[in-house]
Amino acid sequence: MAEMTNGIQRLSPVSFEGVPADVEDRNGWKVILKYNNEGDGPYLVDLSHKPRWDAQDGRLDALQPGGMTIPPSPGQCGFKDGLLVNRMNRTQAAVWQLKRTSSIMPAEPAYTDVTESTVFLSLFGRHTFGIAEKLSALDFSGTENKIPFLLQGPFSHVPCQVVTLEKHKGDTGGGILLTCSRGYARSMVHAILNAGREFDVRPAGEQTFLDWFNAVKNSLH
Repeated sequence: MAEMTNGIQRLSPVSFEGVPADVEDRNGWKVILKYNNEGDGPYLVDLSHKPRWDAQDGRLDALQPGGMTIPPSPGQCGFKDGLLVNRMNRTQAAVWQLKRTSSIMPAEPAYTDVTESTVFLSLFGRHTFGIAEKLSALDFSGTENKIPFLLQGPFSHVPCQVVTLEKHKGDTGGGILLTCSRGYARSMVHAILNAGREFDVRPAGEQTFLDWFNAVKNSLH
């Protein structure tokens, strides 16, 4: 997907075969809000247009992205006003913007914009974890962890960051966010769609993601 805005072209590394039903031009991106025939889930959504920043600093605990304190331990996540902050290690955290409107990158030199160097996907709805568990040995349900929580490791043999936003509910629900290097985008999408074929996984647009996210965000801490 590509679009020109003031001479700036931004291209998602993801291309689905579905037919768009509603499209919006936004900040140089062509954002698909809905696809025809999305079905009733599970859904795979391309969120690569959403701003994402990497924060690295020896004094990481002093940073406050969006006025939020970065969680103290690796794997912990914080959520406030549409920003998700994921603690990766002693000196590094990831900041992901999930709401529809864009935020401005924090001014401190500790932040690097990684939006266009990575792919950002969401998999949610019924059988989400049945699909994910075909592709990784990571514990997405994490019964001991409060949502949201971050996992770091291989997903379809690719180093990824994965955040669980909604825990396993049998076959009726669940949801994750996933990001990895942009170069793996096509292979990652192919792997997820192939693993989810038996569950009728389908591409969906940003509005479908936001409808689900707005329903689960009050449970995030």
